[in-house]
Amino acid sequence: MKNHKILLIEPPFYRLFKETYGLVRYPLSLGYLASSVKAGVDWDIMTYNADFIPASDPFEVTYFKGAGFARYRRTLCDISHRIWQGIRDVISGYAPTVVGISAKSSTFASVLRVAGIAKTINPEIVVIVGGSHPSAVFSKTFDTTGIKGGQVNRTEAGDEVSCRDIDMFVAGEGEETIVALLDALERHKSPDRIRGIVYRKGEDLMATLPGRPVKNLDALPFPYQYAPYVLKDYEIYPLSAFSNVFATRGCPYRCLFCGSRNVWGRGVRFRSPRNVVEEILNLQSIGINDIHFGDDTFGVTTPYLQALCQAIKSSCPGISWSCEIHVRLVNDKNISIMKEAGCFMIQVGIESGNNEILKEVRKGFTIDEALAACNIIRNHGINLQTFFMAGFPQETEASLKDTAKVIEEVECEKIMYSIFTPYPGTEAFELCRGKGMIAPDYDPSLYCHQSPENCFCVNLSHERFRKLSSRIEETVVQKNRAMRSRMEQSERTHT
Repeated sequence: MKNHKILLIEPPFYRLFKETYGLVRYPLSLGYLASSVKAGVDWDIMTYNADFIPASDPFEVTYFKGAGFARYRRTLCDISHRIWQGIRDVISGYAPTVVGISAKSSTFASVLRVAGIAKTINPEIVVIVGGSHPSAVFSKTFDTTGIKGGQVNRTEAGDEVSCRDIDMFVAGEGEETIVALLDALERHKSPDRIRGIVYRKGEDLMATLPGRPVKNLDALPFPYQYAPYVLKDYEIYPLSAFSNVFATRGCPYRCLFCGSRNVWGRGVRFRSPRNVVEEILNLQSIGINDIHFGDDTFGVTTPYLQALCQAIKSSCPGISWSCEIHVRLVNDKNISIMKEAGCFMIQVGIESGNNEILKEVRKGFTIDEALAACNIIRNHGINLQTFFMAGFPQETEASLKDTAKVIEEVECEKIMYSIFTPYPGTEAFELCRGKGMIAPDYDPSLYCHQSPENCFCVNLSHERFRKLSSRIEETVVQKNRAMRSRMEQSERTHT
C-alpha cells in the first residue's frame, strides 16, 4: 500500500550536552537503510537526524568537571525540552506507520525517549530499533538492556520511558532485514521467518534465528543515493555531511573493549575497489572532494589496501581522504601508496602508553611499535591524530603515568582522549561484571565515554582515578589547543 510510511531516526545525543553541539553528518546507517527501502519496497520514507544542527562546536566535554554531562542528564529527563518537542512535531507531521530508531548503548536512553514519544502520538505506530546495542545483546534485548526493568528514568511529573514502547529489535546488518519486515507488515504476515529479530507476540517475546551478514556489499545501493529525496532538512546540510564512506565491514582484530563483531560478524567483507571508486565519483560529481573512510581499520590487508589506493589514484583525481588504520598495517610502502592516492590524515588508536595494558586489551602491538608507526605517517607528510583511553580494568597508577608520558611526547595534530567504558556485548563488559563492577541496574546512559561516573579500575578508587585522569585530560586539552594554534598560524602565514 502506497500509504505506508517509515520514518528512520538518529536519536539526539550530542545536542543533549549543549545547544551548539550536534552530529553534522548524515549517519551511514540511515543512508544505507533508506536506500535499501527505496530500492526494495513501495513505501514512503523519511530519514531524520534528530542530533543535527547546521554547524556544531567541536565536541569537547570535560569528563570530570561534569557540567556538560549534568546538562545531558537534565535534558534527557526533561520531556518538555524543545529537543523532544521537535521530535514530537516531526513524528506527528509525517504520521508514519513505522518508526525505526538507530541505537548505540550510549544513546539507548535517548532511543527509549523517542520510542515513548512515538507511542504517545499513536500507539499503533510500529517501533523498530536496530544498531549496535540490540546487536550486542540480541535475544535478551528486552530484559537485559542494562536498565533494570527496562525503565531508564522518571521525571517529576511521573513520566517514564521503557522497553515496553518498542515492538521489535533488529540485530546485525539491517538492509535486507528492514525490507523483509516492511513487506511482512504490509502483507499482515508474521515476521517469524525473518532472521535476526526479537519481536512481541501478544505478551510473549519471540526471537528468530540470528541474521546473516550481507554477502555482496557491492549490491547495496549507495547510502547517499536518495538523500536529496528522503532526508529531512537536506537543503541545510553542508556537503561535508555526506562525505563518509565504508569500504569494508568487519575487523580481524580482537580488542577487548570493541563490539564491532556484534554488528558485522567475525569475518571481514570487502567492497570491490571498482565499487568504492564509483561511489567516490558520485560524491565528487556533487562537489565533495574530501572524504573519510569510516572502516574499523582502513584496508584490513595489505593487498586490498594497495589495490584500493591504486584504484582511487587512477580514477578519482583531486580526491583527498582520511581514515583510521591499525599499527600493523603501517609501513613505508603502504603509507607512500596511501599518500599518492590522496590520503592527507590518518588516525591511529594507541589507547595506552603501557605495554602490559596493551597486551591485556589485545591491541596487537607494543608502544614502541605504535610510536614508530606514528613517525612513519608524519615522515610522509600526512597529518596524524591519535586515540588514547584511560581507565581499563587492569589500570594502575604506573600504567596511567606511562599513558600520560606518551601523550606528552607524541607528535601529532590532535589527540582524542576518552574514559574506558564497558559496553554491553563486549568481553570488557563481561570482565567488569564478573568482577562485580557492573550492578544489575546498570544504566548505559550513565556510562558513556563522557561520563564522570566511569571508573572500572580494579586497582584504583574512584576518587584516585578521577584525579589522575583529570590531569591527563588537562594535558590533552592544553596540547590540542597549542597544536590548533600552530596550525592556524601556519595557515595564516601561507595565505
